Amino acid sequence: MKKNYFPAHLFLFFIFLVLFCAPCFASQLKQSIQKYANLEVSPLAMKRLVPYNTLINKYAQYTFFRRHHKVSPDFIRALILAESSANPKAVSPKGAMGLGQIIFPTGKQAALELSRSKFNFPGLNRQKLYHLQKEDLFDPAVNILLTCYLISKYNYKFNGKLELVLSAWNAGEYHKDLKKGQPAPYKETHNLIGKVNGYYIDLLQKRKRLSVKHRNQ
Repeated sequence: MKKNYFPAHLFLFFIFLVLFCAPCFASQLKQSIQKYANLEVSPLAMKRLVPYNTLINKYAQYTFFRRHHKVSPDFIRALILAESSANPKAVSPKGAMGLGQIIFPTGKQAALELSRSKFNFPGLNRQKLYHLQKEDLFDPAVNILLTCYLISKYNYKFNGKLELVLSAWNAGEYHKDLKKGQPAPYKETHNLIGKVNGYYIDLLQKRKRLSVKHRNQ
């Protein structure tokens, strides 16, 4: 019997409902979800995403770990907005770089895995991935590919539980709490979960309104 997984576009709606209904979740995480529940993607933020939409759509289509199991492009957009405000040259105080704010050792390992994979990435040299350099994380194509790959990896590893997926993204996939099936206990991680959740829901609502508008024309 095959195990069922939530579709990518429903993951954050699921965590949003669980956090409000399950008392076992930490109050700080629930507070972060509440704090950013009504977050909106501004017209300026949408404009900043425009140069990267084609790359996001392209790399989100790859089924890296499970057949027919893709990453939601709007989730990647939400993550990029929450992490870097769509600034490809962003660098965090901890050294995370580029659109998705990827730490170099994590990015280098992911790039190495991709360079040895069966997948082809038109426009990206396999040797560049194999020999990834720090400055390559400022390349939107490289950064978005690695972001899609890592989120797909964490989705697979943590069965689509977004509080764990984003904890792995922010605190590292081998964090001790993740091994217990619990999100990382850091305020930074909880705020990231809240922001991504808020942006993602707003992006999905915008897409739905646009679809309705087009059907009515």
